[in-house]
Amino acid sequence: MDNKTNIITYEDKTANPAPLGLMGFGMTTVLLNIHNLGVFELGSMILAMGIAYGGLAQVIAGIMEWKKGNTFGTTAFTSYGFFWLSLVILLLLPKTGLGIAPGAVAMGWYLVMWGLFTAVLFIGTLKLNRSLQVVFLSLTILFFLLAAADFSGNTAVKLVAAIIGVFCGFSAIYTGLAQVLNEVYNRTVLPI
Repeated sequence: MDNKTNIITYEDKTANPAPLGLMGFGMTTVLLNIHNLGVFELGSMILAMGIAYGGLAQVIAGIMEWKKGNTFGTTAFTSYGFFWLSLVILLLLPKTGLGIAPGAVAMGWYLVMWGLFTAVLFIGTLKLNRSLQVVFLSLTILFFLLAAADFSGNTAVKLVAAIIGVFCGFSAIYTGLAQVLNEVYNRTVLPI
């Protein structure tokens, strides 16, 4: 009779949820900041992206990261998913008569809080890959520039923020697609 303890191990066969979260964040960020550049109006397309892809898809990715035991991914994707949902709610509540629109100072502080949160996550990326460092550093800068634009009313600062936002969104898209292609080809197709 064998008295050894039987240890059962399970191989994680779940997919990498990071590309889903990065794409949801990236595409929504690019579109919102193209709007901030003045190319098109803030309409249902951006709001729908904020709810569906930027919001719900990132929350789902965050839950999937939790299943994989990734605290960073869980915190980042779930938080930014709820950022997008909260932003859409902030925009829609006043239009429904269920609340008053936040003023520039209130929005500035909202963005400062997200900037502080993102700055701390950026520190976490210093143990990860260069691509994520670019995403989180540019996002930190974006939040603080948007806050400065709200506090000051300076349209030039908002324009610079929009350019950084487009860059940030595309860097997230690159990182997500690089992970997909690298996994599909089982080699580095796009460096991260």
